[in-house]
Amino acid sequence: MFEDISKVLLITDMDGTFLPSSKIPGQRSIDAITAFQQDGGKFSIATGRAVQAAQQYFESFSVNCPIIMCNGGMVYDLNNKEQIHDVFLPDLTREIISEILRDNPNVGCEVLTLDHVYVPQMNDVEARHNVICKVEPVICSIDEIPENWYKVLFAVEPENMDKLISYVERRGWTGVDFVRSAPEYYEVLPQNISKGSALTKMRTVCDMEDFTFVAMGDYNNDIEMLEAADLAICPSNAVDEVKAVCDIVLDNSCEEDAVAAALEHIYKLVRKS
Repeated sequence: MFEDISKVLLITDMDGTFLPSSKIPGQRSIDAITAFQQDGGKFSIATGRAVQAAQQYFESFSVNCPIIMCNGGMVYDLNNKEQIHDVFLPDLTREIISEILRDNPNVGCEVLTLDHVYVPQMNDVEARHNVICKVEPVICSIDEIPENWYKVLFAVEPENMDKLISYVERRGWTGVDFVRSAPEYYEVLPQNISKGSALTKMRTVCDMEDFTFVAMGDYNNDIEMLEAADLAICPSNAVDEVKAVCDIVLDNSCEEDAVAAALEHIYKLVRKS
């Protein structure tokens, strides 16, 4: 499986896996990624972020493979600045979101499209999220947001998250999937779409059927990707549900250059092959 480093793809979640709480990638991980790419390896990211929220990081490190955006809604070729694969939320999502925001006025919300992040309802958590992602949101009503939504993100203080999830589960909406992506974030995605479905799509659309896929993640929205990979790795700060599906649980957290530690494991496997 690891006979040829040039046939290995390492794809990692960003927040909580590659990025520490400072949101500044560790230099040890950056150096390890550079060396891995120089040896012929492929490196990519899989994130819930939109393109405009992720591109700020590519000045400090590079990817040499298409990336997964919007928690699986898009596979994006960064070099050519084009989507390789797109899946959008169905039209019924607009009505669902309107009801959720009407009945939960304390919940922040953003809608991701290709070119913009739209915010129909702002709160402190959503405002912090905009600052972290360094995006300038378009503040508008639900009806003013154009079509082709990749995902919707709800932002609420963690102590209020169970109330929001319980509300959604009671309503029993179908046609979309709901997933918690962080203690304070709850997302709406196209049905059966995840980082895992996008990873599977990458194998074919990127002509990588003969590659060994190594995936890294830390939270619930990473589980399908970890299950779809040939080897699944998580940092020590991963939630228990993620640790349960991983082949390797690192001693390093996202604060301790977990990506560099993962690459050390990969090289050990290459040497054994």
